Amino acid sequence: MVSEHPPSVRDALRVDPDSSDLAAVDPTAFPVGPTSKSAARDDLTTTGVELDELQERLYAEGVAGGGSRRVLLVLQGMDTSGKGGTIRHVAGLVNPHGLRVHSFSRPTPEELRHDFLWRVRREVPPPGFIGIFDRSHYEDVLVARVDSLVPEDVWRERYALINAFEAELAEEGTTVVKCLLHISPDAQRKRLLARLDDPHKHWKYDPADLDARGKWSRYQEAYADVLRECSSPAAPWYAVPSDRKWYRNWAVGRILLETLRELDPRYPSVSFDPIAEKGRLLHADPLG
Repeated sequence: MVSEHPPSVRDALRVDPDSSDLAAVDPTAFPVGPTSKSAARDDLTTTGVELDELQERLYAEGVAGGGSRRVLLVLQGMDTSGKGGTIRHVAGLVNPHGLRVHSFSRPTPEELRHDFLWRVRREVPPPGFIGIFDRSHYEDVLVARVDSLVPEDVWRERYALINAFEAELAEEGTTVVKCLLHISPDAQRKRLLARLDDPHKHWKYDPADLDARGKWSRYQEAYADVLRECSSPAAPWYAVPSDRKWYRNWAVGRILLETLRELDPRYPSVSFDPIAEKGRLLHADPLG
């Protein structure tokens, strides 16, 4: 007998912190869901319809109803893993009026004068919104570690600070969804070559990307530690196979959809009688 409900994408891709071996995650696989680009495209369209409605309800609940709930989608991954592409395809499914997107790059001098979470706290979405981080506070235990920007005791202490921060967000009504866009070195090589072959994509290429590529194994170790040290029921990690862009977009879209379904936001009640207001509108003299 075929189940009426498709398998949970969150259950299939959620990281087990006790066995966070990235080498065991196949970046070319599709462990759940569609197995073709066309099927994923069609399903993502259907996902978008429901996602748009749920986002409107979340926005109404938070902005008009005084609710505190909001969603924060964190996207991390190696260069060319598709953080920007995911935002374009998934965020494009919802009303931008209830969306906040922020990209974290190298800290500014002002940001460096504060603790590493200072700039992140400033970008947490307000109630009713979906926020998306292109990179995040995890840069401070990834790049900072691999490039030895701070001593080891400093970046190791940050795991506990990050966990406390995300627990604080959950207490305040923020549902944190963290997706690692996992790609292979071969996929990255092809994408970097594609940028160099296309003059219109030269602006996306940074020679420093090759420096980071040369530290691939060190980054994989750093990511594995992040998955092990900073996964919790309130802020789980999902490892999304991302060599296939269409699967990556579909999977993140479904993870977001399942999250909003579980939240089940509701339109706020109103203090007026809609029937009475309709009568007033129909019989009102527009000229006073």
